[in-house]
Amino acid sequence: FIYPLFVTHGHNVRIPIEPMPGQFQVSINHLLDEVAEAESLGIPAVLLFGVPSKKDPTGSEAYDTNGIIQEAAAAIKQAMPDMVVITDVCLCEYTDHGHCGVLTDEGLVDNDSTLDLLARTAVSQAQAGADIVAPSAMMDGQIAALRSALDGAGLTDVPVMAYASKFASAFYG
Repeated sequence: FIYPLFVTHGHNVRIPIEPMPGQFQVSINHLLDEVAEAESLGIPAVLLFGVPSKKDPTGSEAYDTNGIIQEAAAAIKQAMPDMVVITDVCLCEYTDHGHCGVLTDEGLVDNDSTLDLLARTAVSQAQAGADIVAPSAMMDGQIAALRSALDGAGLTDVPVMAYASKFASAFYG
């Protein structure tokens, strides 16, 4: 089992996610409580989705070494080193336009420019403590870009778990 969690900035934050009854955006202090409960139930892994404090055209918090996912991964690994931490690698939640990648002046997604930012995101998440990075951005060539960047950063043992098939799921949308 993998338990998905949505983490946001602040302290004592627990905001209901209306389209997902029973799920919440949580601050790191509540995240640690959720992860501890998951661990006590025998759930060996969590998948982290970030909710940034600010959004911009390039989704810069996604690859910021002090971003919410990087902070959350580090906190979990410090508190529960045996918990497998998987991180979502995408820019959509971090961009002010909501697309998975950088936009051109014409408003089109620039696949190649986005690959570099996704690679930076994966490396920063793994350096913060992510055991597995999971790209959902749907950019052409993203797996090769992430693997190359991780290897180049000496993170050769960090797996890349693509789960893009979720887009074909009846639960997505």
